[in-house]
Amino acid sequence: MERDKNKLIQRLRRIEGQIRGLQRMIESERACEEIITQFASINGALKSAGFLIVMFYLNDCLTRKSASVENLEKEVEKVIKTYIYSI
Repeated sequence: MERDKNKLIQRLRRIEGQIRGLQRMIESERACEEIITQFASINGALKSAGFLIVMFYLNDCLTRKSASVENLEKEVEKVIKTYIYSI
């Protein structure tokens, strides 16, 4: 669990660096294609990190939180809906 958390934090820091790089690219008026490529890379990284966050939440938090299978199913459905509708 701690190892997964550390991997996620590292991934988010990498994305943070990519976003700062994108800001510098825009400020320095780099080629449109380069900016769009960087943006697409960030977008993909965010989706991947988002998936890991959902999985971490489901595996760690919900399994400790749920007293019954029915409650767990409702919580899982709630998390998945929240994630899907935020995309």
